Amino acid sequence: MEAFELEAQLRKTTGSAESRRLRRQGRVPAIMYGGKDKQPVMLSIAHNELARRLDNEAFYSHIIKIRVDDKTQEAVLRDLQRHPARPFIEHVDFMRVTADEVLRMNVPLHFVGEEECPGVVEDEGILQRNRVEVEIECLPRDLPQYIEVDVSQMRLNDVIHLRDLTLPEGVELVELMYAEEEDLFSVASVQIPRVEEEPEEDEEAIVAEGEEEAAESAAGEEAEDDAEAQDE
Repeated sequence: MEAFELEAQLRKTTGSAESRRLRRQGRVPAIMYGGKDKQPVMLSIAHNELARRLDNEAFYSHIIKIRVDDKTQEAVLRDLQRHPARPFIEHVDFMRVTADEVLRMNVPLHFVGEEECPGVVEDEGILQRNRVEVEIECLPRDLPQYIEVDVSQMRLNDVIHLRDLTLPEGVELVELMYAEEEDLFSVASVQIPRVEEEPEEDEEAIVAEGEEEAAESAAGEEAEDDAEAQDE
């Protein structure tokens, strides 16, 4: 797994004014919380460095080493706030992790084998991805960057459910922890493309509409004739 590290600085003051000042300086207000008997810590991180890291999908589901002064703590990305209209990160939350504490994370699904999927290649179906990520529970050392979904053997109308996924050792799917035996959660399926038929026009409605337009036109011409007659 790729190693991610971030340099952070402690924030001595908080509030909206302080956050605006940091953003003008090219820094992102941040907070790191969690961990046994540890207090939340207010931080700031260089915007460009954080934005570059966020371009990598693995950053969202990876243990990150955050270095503050001469100390390094491990954490995961918990929340991210972006400006609604501009390409700026406004705030970020990190949660500390410890080796013996189970954590829950959303990790992406990677679909492989579509180019050889018989339901797509031979049967001219389409692969429908019903999930892009799943929530898992595991120890930090078992945290995967992603979970692979092999669709290379799927035929038309085949479905892959959450129960069909191959999980790394030590990883559990949160949804299945509370699901009933008969519950099926679809991850992907191969279906025939839907063809939308154009609605047939009602001939009677067309005739009625034409008659209405003709009547309006005749009434308009009659009104014009009356106006001309009065002018004369």
